[in-house]
Amino acid sequence: MPALRNRLRRFIDHWLFRVGPSEHAPIVLRQRRIFVLPTRSGIVFALALAVMLLASINYNLSLGFGLVFLIAGVAVASIVHAFRNLLHLSLSPGRAESVFAGDVAHFTLLLSNTRAAGRPGLRCSTRAGAAALDLGPSQTTEVTLPLATPTRGWHRPGRVTIETTYPLGLIRAWSIVTPDIRCLAYPTPEPDPPTLPRGPTDQSTGRRSGLGDDDFAGLRPHRLSDSPRHVAWKNVARGGPMLTKEFAGAEGGAVELDWHDLPANLDVEQRLSRFTAWILTASVAGRPFALSLPHWAAPASSDPRHISTCLRQLALYSLQERDDE
Repeated sequence: MPALRNRLRRFIDHWLFRVGPSEHAPIVLRQRRIFVLPTRSGIVFALALAVMLLASINYNLSLGFGLVFLIAGVAVASIVHAFRNLLHLSLSPGRAESVFAGDVAHFTLLLSNTRAAGRPGLRCSTRAGAAALDLGPSQTTEVTLPLATPTRGWHRPGRVTIETTYPLGLIRAWSIVTPDIRCLAYPTPEPDPPTLPRGPTDQSTGRRSGLGDDDFAGLRPHRLSDSPRHVAWKNVARGGPMLTKEFAGAEGGAVELDWHDLPANLDVEQRLSRFTAWILTASVAGRPFALSLPHWAAPASSDPRHISTCLRQLALYSLQERDDE
């Protein structure tokens, strides 16, 4: 039943509102894309005019007829003004910065007014949020629309409604567009990940690069994944909390992040979440890292482009909608 309802809605959108796939920029609102209907206030206003007209007919009030027709003429004129407030308005998709799953993405749209008159009282909205704005003569303005990203992968704002009730609030003119804009949501980082895995053994010295057991660096709260031999047992014996010793190695080499080295009890999403947390930790520490996934691998690097590429691969891992670069 929900699938039939969604299919029917897509058919109505395509047939009535001409909403199809994502549209390429610029999207210009022409006559056939703008729809006009009375608002709730407009319906009440029309009913009030009908009552006034009936009273004028019943009591044969000439001034009543004049007042009704004058006010009705103003209401009809507001239809033209509301329609013209959207006519030939141009919309182009802007940027949408990548976020982590669970955060709110912000989509930027550029609204351009090509005429010499202003466009007050505009409103852009999606299923998740709305923004109001006024456009001055020959002005271009950015509009930011929020959208929740509950899962990793690509997210699109979908239908964007541009509407206005200018000038009297009696008439609503609106149009629906589907801008070609999307945002990539990376996997949610694991909140309390284990320490970074050790790098490969340095062949010249026979020692591992990265964190080692050479110099005591301090204490931190204990994690279940920590080795028992690194627990500060003396502090526990004195009645203190369980802490773990951290040691800094003499070298800070590359980190190897291999899919097959993770514990077998982690599912796909947990593995991606841990890799994301490790990549962020390595990037903050300035340590190069190599990432190895099934059917994809990247050599060790600390370049920002390398970090972005690895996070993108984690975000799109095993998803049907892959990157189409």
